[in-house]
Amino acid sequence: MGSRRRRYFERSKQGRKNRINLLPSLLTTISLFSGFYAIVSSIEGQFLHAAVAILIAGVFDALDGRVARLTGTTSGFGKEYDSLCDLVAFGVAPAIMAYQWVLHPFGRYGWLAAFVYVATTALRLARFNSQPTGAESKDFIGLPCPAAGGMIATSFLFCHFFGISGRPMDTIMLVAVFLLSYLMVSSIKYSSFKQAETPRKKSFQMVVGLVLLIMILATEPRVTLFLLALGYVLSGPLAAAYRLLTPSSPAGDEQEKAAATTEEGAEEDTEETPAVEAGSNK
Repeated sequence: MGSRRRRYFERSKQGRKNRINLLPSLLTTISLFSGFYAIVSSIEGQFLHAAVAILIAGVFDALDGRVARLTGTTSGFGKEYDSLCDLVAFGVAPAIMAYQWVLHPFGRYGWLAAFVYVATTALRLARFNSQPTGAESKDFIGLPCPAAGGMIATSFLFCHFFGISGRPMDTIMLVAVFLLSYLMVSSIKYSSFKQAETPRKKSFQMVVGLVLLIMILATEPRVTLFLLALGYVLSGPLAAAYRLLTPSSPAGDEQEKAAATTEEGAEEDTEETPAVEAGSNK
């Protein structure tokens, strides 16, 4: 009976891991639809629609993971499906949009930049999926592909709002696409905001801050969204440079050494105590 019960629970656990959950998969499908619509809009030259569609895809991509975790419906199928949809919505769609918008005049260098962007997006997703199950942390390793796609989309919104165009802007975007491609496969850490905990005493202040943030974004979304995306993209390299240039404090090192010495002394005491007790019993 014990072995039967064990096999039953193992099969049920495996079924829950690989099952298809409707609500998270529906949100992922909406993200895929938005990415495909962005591709079609870019081909037709409607870059404003394409940029908005990529941003909408990012919203639903953020929702599907959180809904799956809150409802306890995470599964292997959902993880793989989400990655395939991300490759379309934040890899292929931004690359085609960038090529049709600014990279086409550069000829071979333009479509090579778009290809490198798609390839690094696929590599970024493959590296994320190949991580061990228990290796999740508060930070992303490399720039997340939704942030890279959002950077390209908001760049068009920003340039469209101010009427920026011309060869210099095209060159800047060509370099930006290569830089975004590098950041996605780099080892630079970016905050994931997955395990951000707010103390109960500061929850009201957090709500007020969110309201102010929404008000700021609503003032002129084409500008504020660009600044928000740019700030997140630059946060990783700036934090890495700060950690590299800031020397570790000697006081902190001495405290760590003292703590390590104390732990070693405690371990030695625990090892000697049973021996003394055994001798006294003899």
